[in-house]
Amino acid sequence: MFGSATAVLLTGRPGLAFCSHVPRRVLVGPHPDPRPGIDASKVLTAKEVHDPDVLAIFDKVREIPEVVDGIRCHCGCAAWDGFYSLLSCYEGGGMAQACLICQGQAKLVYKLHRDGWSLNGIRVSVDAAFSES
Repeated sequence: MFGSATAVLLTGRPGLAFCSHVPRRVLVGPHPDPRPGIDASKVLTAKEVHDPDVLAIFDKVREIPEVVDGIRCHCGCAAWDGFYSLLSCYEGGGMAQACLICQGQAKLVYKLHRDGWSLNGIRVSVDAAFSES
């Protein structure tokens, strides 16, 4: 259903625009379970995000942290210490500010959640759109 056309739509680039901080081949693993009681208190604020377009994505993540926490990030950061889920990319150093994969995944997750999709359905769609074949 989703594929490279979706990646172009979400990232603005043909193919998957992998971040420069990860290898081109990303190991795929299971999506994490959302942590009980997770909230958006660690997501970067407007004062910490300077690009208005990117801030809009952070605002969307802030609305649905319990959903974003159940999504594995496909840019490769999931293998790093301290990174649990896509939500982790929007916390701490906020590496999602510069990563088109993190941004594209969050846009897709937000849209599908808003459209009433289940977490499992969202996961399947994210994998279809962002997994490297």
